[in-house]
This record gives sequence, structure tokens and C-alpha cells, in this order.
Amino acid sequence: MSKILEKALKDAIKEDACVFGIKQVMTSAADSKLIIVSKSLTDLTSLITQNAQENNIPLVKFEGTSVALGKLCGLPFRISAVSFQSINPTNISSIIKESES
Repeated sequence: MSKILEKALKDAIKEDACVFGIKQVMTSAADSKLIIVSKSLTDLTSLITQNAQENNIPLVKFEGTSVALGKLCGLPFRISAVSFQSINPTNISSIIKESES
């Protein structure tokens, strides 16, 4: 995936400005600026997508597995969903653009 997403994730983790996990992302969606879901997340993707749409939050489908998303976050476990509580709007646009191409 993109270097922009990787850097944004590392910055957000450092600043404690992101939430990991499906349940946590669902409960904190109203405060999110961007939500990332891995392709491993199948049965709950529609719930998170609906939640993101209701709250006008951009959602990006990460093309890697939850293991790959965990590694991208620098964590030794699977991550199915990540939400950013704070992220630069320019980074959001760049991440969305890269995911669409």
C-alpha cells in the first residue's frame, strides 16, 4: 500500500490518535476522520460502511489482509479496522486517491 498511509498510521499511533479493532471503530466512528478496513473483514464490512456513511466519514478498503494491516501499523497482531481520530485533510485525500487507483 501507500507510503502516505504508512506514515499517517505511524504518526497517528505516535500521537495516540487512532483506534484499532472492529468494535472500537464502530463505537468511536462519530469522532473519526478516516476509517481503514482490511479485505479480511467480510461479514462486518457493510456495518462499518453504513456507519461511516451515516457519519460522513471516508472509508478506505485496504487491499491487504488484516495481518498485513497489523504489520503496516507496526503491531505484532491482526488489525481488521483502524480509524483515525486526527489526520491531515491532505493525507486523507491522498490516501483515498491512491486506494481508488
